[in-house]
Amino acid sequence: MTVYANSSEGTVHWERFLAERTKHMQSSAIRELLKVTQLPDVISFAGGMPAPELFPVREIEEACGYLLREEPMTALQYSTTEGYRPLREFLAESMAKYGIQHSPDNILITTGSQQALDLIGKMFIDPGAPVITERPTYLGAIQAWRAYQARFLTALLDDSGMIVDELPTMLNKETPRFIYVLPNFHNPAGTTLTEERRHRLVELARQHDLIIVEDDPYGALRFDGEDIIPIAALAPERTIYLGTFSKTLAPGLRIGWIVAPAEIIHRLVQAKQGADLHSSTFDQMIANDIAQRGILKVHVRKIRAVYNERRNVMLDALEEFWPEGSSWTRPAGGLFLWARVPKAINTFDFMRTALAKKVAYVPGNNFYPENDGGFDAMRLNFSNAKPEKIVEGIRRLGEALKEELIQL
Repeated sequence: MTVYANSSEGTVHWERFLAERTKHMQSSAIRELLKVTQLPDVISFAGGMPAPELFPVREIEEACGYLLREEPMTALQYSTTEGYRPLREFLAESMAKYGIQHSPDNILITTGSQQALDLIGKMFIDPGAPVITERPTYLGAIQAWRAYQARFLTALLDDSGMIVDELPTMLNKETPRFIYVLPNFHNPAGTTLTEERRHRLVELARQHDLIIVEDDPYGALRFDGEDIIPIAALAPERTIYLGTFSKTLAPGLRIGWIVAPAEIIHRLVQAKQGADLHSSTFDQMIANDIAQRGILKVHVRKIRAVYNERRNVMLDALEEFWPEGSSWTRPAGGLFLWARVPKAINTFDFMRTALAKKVAYVPGNNFYPENDGGFDAMRLNFSNAKPEKIVEGIRRLGEALKEELIQL
């Protein structure tokens, strides 16, 4: 006779069996928000979502058909942990154009760059170990490293990215496991770290013998200005660089990568073997086929143009509809901008009002590791909604903000 956990024998008290680290795990605010924003009448600025109508569906279908006809025994089989060699060769060649000079052997394919963040946490963070991030910083990094009980030290951002000159005071007191930075079109702030500050960051890292984790999911999505040299090109010996196809091809493929010195890649490979053996061979081969045929380059040019238009539409709508005392960043690329409202309004509490108006955003406090800031801010995604929806959503938010200010 089978006995089930909720039978008359009683209920299992699972909590007492869980590891200590699970107490530090929290649900992603964005993942939870997406459950609401899937409703058809909600205009969502909440997710970091590429425009689905721009996915290269036909090209991916062609790649799938070709692989299943010509290379099924490779595409559907187990593979090496490091990743599909032709894809790593393509990535090495592509990144070399930006000054990142590493061989394919220095590249590890991951299941999205989120897995890369988790592997870095597994590799470097002991309970209570300090890590330095920007303030605010990427919510996914907070979630990944909080599970390993990191202690977060933060440096403020301005329109030129991380205020690097805040670091010496911290570094004279603490030795962080690494400094985490999103230099291009920051998530959530939309800012870009200037070349001068990149050089200063590298100078400090060398002076204090530190590691830099450079997270660059949006670097290919520049609308304005010239590319700035990656930190990994300035300090290849001490930089771990993260990239992804999620924003330039399709997030559902879950293909990211880590570039690092050989001794660290070796350790990361060991950590990944314990997680999932390897990322999907089939998905890697699809991405490689799309990239090698030149389709990726054409696709990126297309989405740049569309996202540039949508950013401009959002900026114009904010100018037209939002109340005095509001401000926002003007990103030169990427998917997001960071908006601040009059301080009398708490954007976490205001979320209920926004959802009643059928508009969603991510409250700013979610991007602060200690949840101790950003209550007058919100992250707005401009890539996922069409221009007319952007205008309508920003108008609804603006009207709701003005109504809230009258009531306060």
